[in-house]
Amino acid sequence: MPHTFVLVHGAWHGGWCWRRVADRLRSAGHAVFTPTLTGLGERSHLLRAGIDLKTHIADVVNLMKWERLTDIVLCGHSYGGMVISGVAEQMPSAIRSIVFLDAFVPRDGESTQYLTSTAVQEGIRAALQRGDLGMPPPPAKAFGVNEADRAYLRRALRPRRDGRCARAAHRDFAGSGELKTALLAIADEGAAVGRLSKP
Repeated sequence: MPHTFVLVHGAWHGGWCWRRVADRLRSAGHAVFTPTLTGLGERSHLLRAGIDLKTHIADVVNLMKWERLTDIVLCGHSYGGMVISGVAEQMPSAIRSIVFLDAFVPRDGESTQYLTSTAVQEGIRAALQRGDLGMPPPPAKAFGVNEADRAYLRRALRPRRDGRCARAAHRDFAGSGELKTALLAIADEGAAVGRLSKP
């Protein structure tokens, strides 16, 4: 039975990072959407002050509204877990299930700044002190990709918008019992994913 997938990337990435996954899902007959969040990927020319978690939630919510998507499998990777938490709160009736793939699973009021590793927290603080619009990406090796893909990743990654993107999540969908939720943690031990917890 074909399904509709909305795959939300993490920090520094864009919808491009889902290309191989999307190709496999489409070849199996599924519909797949891989939105790029404002200020990243092919939308990096839109990076500016004022972009925050609410902006990124709106990116996905508007995709779902304009494409008239229903009964979707909503998947977020890394920072995408923050985004899909907000999307699920705004559009629970459009979501069949929600998947956190090596993603932040925020409790109500938590931010990425609280959930992430100490190294990333320090990077966020340093970027804010310098007045940078975003925090530069870590080396491609940090993402655990194979050697052949690292050069491509180095070219494609973009600074992530910090400060305002570190704002706290507000979520109460998990208590509703309406959404099937899956937590998939495949990162190597020590990866900068932060704390994974049950929603």
